[in-house]
Amino acid sequence: MLYAALSALDASSDTVRSLHASVLASELHSLQAKRAPTPRTWFYLPYDQLTDELGPWSRLAPQQVGIVLVETAAKARRRPYHQQKLAFLLANQRRFALEQAARGVAVEYLISRESYATVLAAWVTQHQPLVMMEAAERELRVELADLVKQGLLSVVAHEGWLTRTELFEQACGVQSPWRMDAFYREARRATGILMERGKPVGGRFSFDGENRKPWSGTPPAPVVPRFQHGALEAEVEALVRTQFGTHPGRVDLGALPTTKAHAHECWDFALRECLEHFGPYEDAMSRSSRTLFHTRIAHLLNVSRLLPVTVVKAAVQSTAPLASVEGFVRQVLGWREFVRHVHRATDGFRDLPGVPRAQQVRATDAGWWTLSGLVDRPHHAEAAPAALAAHNPLPPAWWGHASGLACLDRVVRTVMEDAWCHHIERLMVLANIAALLDVDARELTDWFWCAFVDAYDWVVEPNVLSMGTFATGDVMTTKPYIAGSAYIDKMSDDCAGCAFTPGKDCPLTSLYWAYLDRHAQALAGNPRLLMPLRSLAKRDPAKRSADARVYATVSAVLAKGARLDPKQLM
Repeated sequence: MLYAALSALDASSDTVRSLHASVLASELHSLQAKRAPTPRTWFYLPYDQLTDELGPWSRLAPQQVGIVLVETAAKARRRPYHQQKLAFLLANQRRFALEQAARGVAVEYLISRESYATVLAAWVTQHQPLVMMEAAERELRVELADLVKQGLLSVVAHEGWLTRTELFEQACGVQSPWRMDAFYREARRATGILMERGKPVGGRFSFDGENRKPWSGTPPAPVVPRFQHGALEAEVEALVRTQFGTHPGRVDLGALPTTKAHAHECWDFALRECLEHFGPYEDAMSRSSRTLFHTRIAHLLNVSRLLPVTVVKAAVQSTAPLASVEGFVRQVLGWREFVRHVHRATDGFRDLPGVPRAQQVRATDAGWWTLSGLVDRPHHAEAAPAALAAHNPLPPAWWGHASGLACLDRVVRTVMEDAWCHHIERLMVLANIAALLDVDARELTDWFWCAFVDAYDWVVEPNVLSMGTFATGDVMTTKPYIAGSAYIDKMSDDCAGCAFTPGKDCPLTSLYWAYLDRHAQALAGNPRLLMPLRSLAKRDPAKRSADARVYATVSAVLAKGARLDPKQLM
């Protein structure tokens, strides 16, 4: 029970009986008050393993299982995590505790201000060693390493992944560069997913070339479901608003699933309303629909409310067109698995021989505490890979200050409200524009980590440090993913509502050429950039000078948190 667990901890752990956990405490007590004492095997379940379908505990009767769950303000305050992200995690972990207690599992829910390691060490000292599946996040693995060495915590393999390290090494080798397409083909062969007689269904492993259509309003985009919640969620919302109200974003738990049943409702909706048209329009962006046909289940997969094996199997068995099914499978079986392997193989990109690291160490708040005037908040700091030596601070526009660029301002507004936007907006708006401005890769990565409900180190660092900024060089991507105004104009309807006109005065095109100019030497040997670099060499010197001036002006204006105006770039 909650209060029994809390009182069992040593007072020095600074454990608190939260005023915002009375509903949880009451319901746990009601579910467990008459529980007969029986021998239990005890497990620690991290915040992203909220499932009874994986792990050794899934193979025991509920009456044989005890689980320890930890809710700590130390994690919540480590970075200025979006309020919606905190609410999602807290509500789901609390609901999971009640779901497990209702099954007959013994639940000890520990609330503290201390680190996970401190809380778990205190519990083990008073009770018994714990078993856990390996933490997905490197950050948590590092924090718990001493407990493992001391024998207080035993670690077994994480059963939620679809592929093993051996398959990754067989497909890609043991040293970089690693490539997702090679891994994806091997994963398809090994699992038999979308394969017939050893060959890919439809004759190709990827239909990505067919999945790049802009969206003009037809077919109509579905409206994402909302959820009715109870007193527990209201309590979590109050906790986040009062204790973490200085964090970015807003709380709206009605937009988020909090129970196992809700998670499956989300997936049923995605299968029924989204998957059919997901493929063709997965790269499209629109002011009219934030979601379009994206399934919006990454946050549920990443805390194990939904399992990858379940959604992949259901997608393959659906009646959706092959291009859409393959596009979805490629994201889950391909990219999601691939980035996790690369992250582990490089120790979170700390082991990258030959790739320089940034000379300046950036605070992991991505500038939020300073921008908010909260300079007394903790400022953890770390250097990042810096293959292109990008070093500029993240402009306030990424925290909601108007930039004057309609595409950027729309996407940031979406993120600040929803803690989410889809993957092309992340890559080709948020990361692309930051890369064109030579924003420090660590600072941008930590912004993504704070801002997105589905962001964890194993997925956000590969996506931003490698794909979004090319800060790791060609370790896992072949080129920087940069573009000027033509791409945004083609794939979105943002330009029609912007003060700037693509092909005329939009600064993104000049920023693109200025980027290539600044980094031409570093990128000279890249075969995928031969044509752009040849075009750069032929570009009129006056235009190259103008490109550099645009870069300087845009950087200076946005650094001040000011709004760009076409007159500034004349």
